[in-house]
Amino acid sequence: MSTSRSRNLITSALALAALCAAGLGLTAARRGDTVETFDFAKSTTPTQPAFDARLAPASDAGIKAFRIPIEDAAIEIAKGVTYQGWTFGGTVPGPALRVRVGDKVRVTVVNESPMPHSIDLHAARIPANVAYRMIMPKDSVEFEFEARDAGAFMVHCGTPPVTMHLMQGMYLPIIVDPKDGWGTKADKEFVIVQSEFYAKPGDTTNVQSAMPMPMEPDWPAEQEKKATYVVFNGRAAQYKDNPLHVDVGDRVRFFVVNAGPNFDSDFHIVGAVFDRVYPDGNPKHALEDVQTYGIPAGGGAVFETVFDRNASGEGLYPFVTHSFADAEKGAVGIIQVGTPKQYAHMDH
Repeated sequence: MSTSRSRNLITSALALAALCAAGLGLTAARRGDTVETFDFAKSTTPTQPAFDARLAPASDAGIKAFRIPIEDAAIEIAKGVTYQGWTFGGTVPGPALRVRVGDKVRVTVVNESPMPHSIDLHAARIPANVAYRMIMPKDSVEFEFEARDAGAFMVHCGTPPVTMHLMQGMYLPIIVDPKDGWGTKADKEFVIVQSEFYAKPGDTTNVQSAMPMPMEPDWPAEQEKKATYVVFNGRAAQYKDNPLHVDVGDRVRFFVVNAGPNFDSDFHIVGAVFDRVYPDGNPKHALEDVQTYGIPAGGGAVFETVFDRNASGEGLYPFVTHSFADAEKGAVGIIQVGTPKQYAHMDH
């Protein structure tokens, strides 16, 4: 082969590589400029027969825009027990937000309730006076931030008294995935938000109805930290009757957020061990072979376990907060792995 021909081939190869690189750069730029919009006035998380805990992956869109309405809503906090709550998006907890590190996150909050509220995102590095100001009825607030920190974070109303707004149901999770993922491939992902309700029977004076009245907030009980219910995803024990379903061999990832307002969550799965727990958003910091991990009020963590055929295989696995006084008030559920033929009696 002549020297001239060799040079021509090398030049052509370099040009093709440069063209491909430019094309990839343009694709990346287009992906970064793509806006994905979520309007939670139009898309509400299903809550029957249980709150849908399944979590879809984050998309490749580089800009994610969320419209979150604040509205009062009747919610079910235990089987047959209703409560007049204050909500983000009509449910307690509110809808799960999911983004990636590096995404631009645009938030619009519209107050459709009759009283002032606000929003506070633990995942956002942004001045509170810019984003977390009071939102009057029929008013709204808009802001944008770059997702810089991975993890499972709490979002809540920050209007005083904050405790009252939390005990009324004003919280939701935001999941921020690391830019390159968590380092493992999960077959199923779920979001679990632990919280407390402080409730007492409603006023039945002069009410002639066979239907039970909605429960009302019990402020003195909250001040004494005497919770009526401690729940996962807004309703006591809902995942006992409606287990979370996974397959044998699945690696299952749980994003657990503790909305409080008062108690820690000691997350544990009976019959399994977490092979990875991410106490923060850095996969290099993952803890291995963990039985129970504590999450303070206002915190979050990420858990993984594998339901291997020859270990934690087909069967029923309760998940709880291992503070059992709280589990007995409703912070308990079941993971059904495969289709077990025999159901043992579950006391958890």
